Amino acid sequence: MSLGAMISNLPFVYEGLPMRVLFGEGTRSSVREEALRLGMSRVLVLSGPTHETAARQISSELGDLHAGTYAGARMHTPIDVTEEALALLRELRGDGIVTIGGGSATGLGKALALRTDLPQIALPTTYAGSEMTPILGETKNGVKTTQRSAKVLPETVIYDVDLSMDLPVRLTGVSGMNAIAHSVEALYARDANPIIGALALESIRALVKALPALCDDPHERAARAGALYGAWLAGICLGAVGMSLHHKLCHTLGGTFDLPHAETHAVILPHALAYNAPAIPDVMARLRDALGVDDVPAALYELNRVIGAPRGLHELGMPEDGIGRCVELALANPYWNPRPLERTKLRELLSRAHLGVVPSIDPN
Repeated sequence: MSLGAMISNLPFVYEGLPMRVLFGEGTRSSVREEALRLGMSRVLVLSGPTHETAARQISSELGDLHAGTYAGARMHTPIDVTEEALALLRELRGDGIVTIGGGSATGLGKALALRTDLPQIALPTTYAGSEMTPILGETKNGVKTTQRSAKVLPETVIYDVDLSMDLPVRLTGVSGMNAIAHSVEALYARDANPIIGALALESIRALVKALPALCDDPHERAARAGALYGAWLAGICLGAVGMSLHHKLCHTLGGTFDLPHAETHAVILPHALAYNAPAIPDVMARLRDALGVDDVPAALYELNRVIGAPRGLHELGMPEDGIGRCVELALANPYWNPRPLERTKLRELLSRAHLGVVPSIDPN
């Protein structure tokens, strides 16, 4: 790609986020050193129920810095869960937060940091990317809302390939597709810039290469490292620029119908990209070049098939009669999008995603 094509969106603004990242194998052993560096002396460890064993290991690494553990993190960061964890944090007189797990644990840590401004260390075990962003999504009464605040950004993120080695094949695939969605939308964000664009394409290439390999052999260490690397870059993209229609639909679907986060992203991504394709010809050209395919939405749909992701929203428990409600919620408080949002076209998008059929690019 020519230099001119890469910087065609001049002028631009790039703002780097303050973040310390440790990346490698066995890096979780640095958690105590990082906690001390951040001035922590009474640490609350957060996880979901499936990561209680890993949380105990981290608690052991922290030693006498460990004050307590809360293992009740849930998808979409429900307010009631946050309030329960906050009560425990105050009871323990905690002065620092360590999260281990996927987006649910990270989200809970951010929710506590928003309310307390305490320092955080995040140890991701999936490819969600939330740990790299100053964005928090919370759910109350079935409605998910997001906000951006520097207070929720973790001070340190520890990426340890070892922590991803036991990630189930099914979750590996959909979590990776979630990360790809961050990078795809970063390419056509309103505040897109060439730095993030370059990271986004690198992220997509790494993940598209790693995910099928991990489906064949989930213990392939090089592929695990590649997927984690791609997810890290995707998280940087997610934290640096705004997201568009894809993320709005996923937030709406997840918060309203309690659909699983990563699976929803995997299903929606090919269809949301197909919707926007006519308005972003330059981005589509870059994606075709990066992936070596002619039809990018169809290629992502096929990648979903290869990794065993759900074909349609109906497989996730989304009721067909909820499509209209989702459309209205998406239109009521829309994110910026490169293509204008049309009620009829959005209904068609969601109908195809619900059925699980191949995405269709509408030239109009």
